[in-house]
Amino acid sequence: MITTPSVKYRPAATVNLPDRQWPSQRITAAPVWMSTDLRDGNQSLIEPMSIAQKLRFFKMLVQIGFREIEVAFPSASDTEFQFVRELISGGHIPDDVTIEVLTQAREDLIRRTIDAVEGAKSVIVHLYNPVSPSFRRIVFGKSRAEILALASTGTQLIRELTDARPATSWRYEYSPETFSMAELDFSLEVCDAVSDIWCADRHSETDIIINLPATVEVSTPNVYADQIEWMHRHLKRRAQTVLSVHPHNDRGTGIAAAELALMAGADRVEGCLFGNGERTGNVDIVTLALNLYTQGIVPGLDFSDIDAVRAVVEGINRIQVHPRHPYAGDLVHTAFSGSHQDAIRKGFAQQQPDQFWEVPYLPIDPQDIGRSYDAVIRVNSQSGKGGMSYLLEQAYGISLPRRMQIALSREVQKVADATGAEVSADTVFQVFSQVYLQTPHHLAYQAHQVLDHRTSPSDAAQLSLRTDLLLHGQPRAVIAAGSGFHDACQQMLNNLGFKVQSAQWTVMPDKNAHGKVYVIAEIHTDQGFACGVAHHQDTEAAAISAVFAAVSAQIPQPEIQAAA
Repeated sequence: MITTPSVKYRPAATVNLPDRQWPSQRITAAPVWMSTDLRDGNQSLIEPMSIAQKLRFFKMLVQIGFREIEVAFPSASDTEFQFVRELISGGHIPDDVTIEVLTQAREDLIRRTIDAVEGAKSVIVHLYNPVSPSFRRIVFGKSRAEILALASTGTQLIRELTDARPATSWRYEYSPETFSMAELDFSLEVCDAVSDIWCADRHSETDIIINLPATVEVSTPNVYADQIEWMHRHLKRRAQTVLSVHPHNDRGTGIAAAELALMAGADRVEGCLFGNGERTGNVDIVTLALNLYTQGIVPGLDFSDIDAVRAVVEGINRIQVHPRHPYAGDLVHTAFSGSHQDAIRKGFAQQQPDQFWEVPYLPIDPQDIGRSYDAVIRVNSQSGKGGMSYLLEQAYGISLPRRMQIALSREVQKVADATGAEVSADTVFQVFSQVYLQTPHHLAYQAHQVLDHRTSPSDAAQLSLRTDLLLHGQPRAVIAAGSGFHDACQQMLNNLGFKVQSAQWTVMPDKNAHGKVYVIAEIHTDQGFACGVAHHQDTEAAAISAVFAAVSAQIPQPEIQAAA
């Protein structure tokens, strides 16, 4: 890189549009979508698609909801030509779908293109030629007048050839290629000239498509929006014109350019799924459509199974969608950061089906595009208690109180730090089991545990509870009574010498073992707060084991303070 880039690169020209209106506009409806995956996307591939691959891709585009599809550059190769013939002769084009074909402004190429679509019900013929100063000078060596004549002559020929074939419904699209680098007055002159030729004596309100491409993205998106608004205001036949945009992504702002262009007056967007195309690609229609969806706008395209769409595109294009690609990437709904995980988990907990979507860090409900919640939160060394707790909840149905989350997260963190790898839900559960479900190794004899229990009414208002325990490896029976099972358990702890301020437990069915439950107990005693967990087929047995496990570490040695 040179130290003074200004001597080598010039900034893009801006537009004198002091009364621009687009900054205050909002997008309220989806544009007309036109997929150019089979043409612009295909010509950018190392290995272009076969006829069979193009047909599979075409059928997927139709299923998604595209009704205008640029299917080929028929004069470019025999494969391109034959694919168009197969679409038509094979009856693959639904009645409500219009195919589009591209041609340069040369007579032989135009004639070959019209031959390719012979017999189709509805066709858009798309003519382009570059108009910017650098292309006029460097590539073609032509003046403005010669470029204008090229576009006009090509348009006239297309009209003559299509008028001679009235069985097909013809529409015409013209692109002043390199529009984003051209003088606006000249772009307007060329567009109006071709419009004069095509629209003469026609009465349809949408006879012509004027497509204004950012063939090479050379400016910030606001400049492109200014260019679109200027043309929107000045086109001679704006009422008869569908104003289309074709943003490329050379500066990485193709999505923003397309959205601002829609605010500036554009009606139609050309692009590719996941942004495929020459160089850095075309505007990504998937992202653009789902951006609209998350603003409450019906996008007109169905990405409810986005992974299936991605699989087809990746398989045919042989280009992988990046894991961080908006909406479609493997990791875009995944949080590793502890604070993010905690916010997402709380968001899920409060989200109601009939309310506006409001889960932090997730601009779209993953289920709306066919994703599950399984991979939303994943745990590594950067994660905290929220992520670990979420995995336990989702995979095992175990919901931990906050203090247990904090304690367990420290143990899970040790595993993550030691391995340097992602921690699975199974690993979190293993740590959870080691900490809360196995006899702590530091206890003498490893032997504080509940052996058995029996309950029976002692009188009309009381429940008697006998609990057989192992204390320091020695059997001990504790008898308590209370107004109910919960009260009797609390009295059992009091009889063991703990002044219980509060005792509560939560029962959770084991998602992976029919009939068993987890009980998580939270006990406040005069010695502090304690938690315990038990797993059993019998809920009462699990509850007693859980409350006893919570306080067992507080049992003084070598003797308990009180017995039954």
